[in-house]
Amino acid sequence: SEKGFHNPIGAFRRKVVYRYEIQKRKKEQQMIYRNFQDMKLSALGMGAMRLPVIDGDDSRIDVETAEKMIDYAMSQGINYYDTAWGYHNGNSEIVVGSALQKYPRDSFCLADKFPGYDLSNMDKVEEIFEEQLKKCKVEYFDFYLFHNVCEMNIDAYLDPKYGIYDYLIAQKKAGRIRHLGFSAHGNYDVVKRFLDAYGKDMEFCQLQLNYLDWKFQGGKEKVDLLNEWKIPVWVMEPLRGGRLASLEEKDEAALKELRPDEKIPAWAFRFLQSVPSVTMVLSGMSSMEQLQENIRTYAEDKPLNEKEMDCLLSIADGMLEKKVLPCTACHYCVSHCPQELDIPELLALYNEHCFTEGGFIAPMTLSSYPKEKLPSACIGCGSCQAVCPQQINIPEAMHDFAQKLNL
Repeated sequence: SEKGFHNPIGAFRRKVVYRYEIQKRKKEQQMIYRNFQDMKLSALGMGAMRLPVIDGDDSRIDVETAEKMIDYAMSQGINYYDTAWGYHNGNSEIVVGSALQKYPRDSFCLADKFPGYDLSNMDKVEEIFEEQLKKCKVEYFDFYLFHNVCEMNIDAYLDPKYGIYDYLIAQKKAGRIRHLGFSAHGNYDVVKRFLDAYGKDMEFCQLQLNYLDWKFQGGKEKVDLLNEWKIPVWVMEPLRGGRLASLEEKDEAALKELRPDEKIPAWAFRFLQSVPSVTMVLSGMSSMEQLQENIRTYAEDKPLNEKEMDCLLSIADGMLEKKVLPCTACHYCVSHCPQELDIPELLALYNEHCFTEGGFIAPMTLSSYPKEKLPSACIGCGSCQAVCPQQINIPEAMHDFAQKLNL
C-alpha cells in the first residue's frame, strides 16, 4: 500500500506520476525557454521574496496558497525557483524547499544566496550554507549567488580573510553548487570591482533591470559591462515592485495604440525580451492571478521594435522628470564644495529614494560613507547651486535627504 513519502515505493510512484503530469501539461502550454550552457531554463522564473502572506505579516507565509502556486508554476513549465536566507524572515527557503520536495530533483532548478547584505554574516559562510541546504531539503543548489554586491559590502566580499569566495568555489568543485553567480544593487564601479576580482568564475549576474532603471540605475551600462565578460543577465524587479504594472492614462493610451491587445505589465516583460543577454527574468508573484498572467505573457516571445522601444523609454523619462532632480553629473558643484561632497552621487541616491518613496538602496549605500561625506555634512553655503547649470537647489535637497534618512 502507498502511504505517501514515508513509504519509499509510494514516494517513487508519486514522483513518477508528477513527472508524467508535468510533461503532459507542458505539451498543453508554450512556456518560452532560454539556453544556458547545456540547460534549458524557463524564461520566467518564480521569485520567492513576495509569497502570499497571512494578515500582511511578511514572516507568516500562506503555505497552502504558496504551494498551490508552485504546483501551478511547475505544471506550466516554470523550472527555476529563487529564494534567499532573509526572504520572509527566513521562512521562504523552508516553504519553497518543502513545496518542491514532491517533484523529481532534476525537474526544477533551485537558486539560493549567501546573505552578504548583512556584514555580520561574512564570517559564517560555511555555517549558513549548510543550514540553507537543510532548510531547502536538497543536497545541492543548481544556482548560488553572492547576494546583493553593493557599496556597503564590496570590501568585505573581496577580503580573503572571510574565505567566502574560496568556500563557494570549493562547494562548486564538490558539486554542491552547480552554477555560481552574483546579484548586484551597487553602481557600475562596484560591479566592475567585483568582476575584476571574481569575474572569471561568475556564470551569471542578477540585476535590478526594467525600462525605468535602464537609465535611472545605469542598467544599460551594467549590461554592457557584463556583455564584455560574456556573462548572461538574470533580472530582478522587472516591474519595479509593481510600479510598472499600471501607468498614467495618457501613457497607457500611447502603448495601447502600438499594441492594442498587450496588457500594461506585459510591456515590462517585452522590454526585457528585447535585451539579448537577458536569460532569466524573476518575478516575485504574491497571488495566483499574478502568476497566471505572467505565464500567459511568457507563452510568447514578442520583443519590441524600434518605435515601441522609443515610446516606452520616453514614458520612463516622463515618469522620472516629475519626481527627480535634473542632475546631469557635470561635477561643477564638486569643485566648489568646501566639504568636498560627491554631490552628483548624493543627488542620484536622493532621486532614487524620492522616486521609490523609501526603499533600502540609498540607506544601504550611505552606510558605507564616512560621516563627513553624508548629506548632513552640507553646510548650506550655496556655492554648489551658484555654478549648477540646472539651477538645482542643492542645499535644500541635501537637507531634505538628511531629514528623510534621519542622518
